[in-house]
Amino acid sequence: MRIRMARSKASRMSSLPTVSRALAAGGLVPLEARILLAHVLGRDRSWIAAHGDADITREQATMFDALARRRRNGEPIAYLVGHREFFGLDLEVTPDVLIPRPETELLVELTLARIAKDTPACVLDLGCGSGAVALALARERPRASVVGAGVSPAAVALCRRNAARLGIANAAFAVSDWFSSVPTEPYDAIVANPPYIAVGDPHLSEGDVRFEPCAALVAGADGLDAIRAIVAAAPAYLVRGHWFAVEHGYDQAERVRALLLGAGFVDVQSARDLAGIFRVTRGRRELIRETLC
Repeated sequence: MRIRMARSKASRMSSLPTVSRALAAGGLVPLEARILLAHVLGRDRSWIAAHGDADITREQATMFDALARRRRNGEPIAYLVGHREFFGLDLEVTPDVLIPRPETELLVELTLARIAKDTPACVLDLGCGSGAVALALARERPRASVVGAGVSPAAVALCRRNAARLGIANAAFAVSDWFSSVPTEPYDAIVANPPYIAVGDPHLSEGDVRFEPCAALVAGADGLDAIRAIVAAAPAYLVRGHWFAVEHGYDQAERVRALLLGAGFVDVQSARDLAGIFRVTRGRRELIRETLC
């Protein structure tokens, strides 16, 4: 009898969920499985890696299984855990906004290079999404006043939550269809990360973008409708001699440069991201030319 009871107890103990068993049962690549289980357990990934034999509750195992199933069906990790890191900031993200991507950090880096650390400046970020670009600029340049504009009230509310949680007080956000409702003062820098995918592009049916808001991705037959509108209006809002920068698609740099040149920008140039792709094009508003009498 004692042997049978001992075997029964050992059998029950062997069936209890542990970190390692949950990860193995998730059916995901190891990194994704660790991210989701760390989220469920309220731990970091290093703890998960070091505590494979640790017990977890059946409720936690059930929660992890549900998230793993959604991930196997394609839902982005960032939406499942509700946050994504960008330029050192831990941002809340929801399906109301695009997921911040590493290549967009180039837009931040190029803009920071044009804003002095010790000088007040006014900066406008168009298409603010989760607030990633605006908040990164505001944190790195605390003397700047950054305005983020987005057409979605839900996205703007998310930006404001991120700003409050991160304690970044020099960034404000407005519901605006590009320039329509932003303060009209001239800006020392304007940046934009608008939609730039063409209608019918096959990438829209692949990966994370299947779950992201279409309005933040698609911009007309060639993907340039939003960029055309922004570039045409931007000079009127930009201090002369100062810079405008826009993120665009992998094959759009030449056409975007032509748009900036057509709008009167000078020193127009495109910059490559870490993958070697032309990802951001920038230009400077021309100074008033002096005329000789």
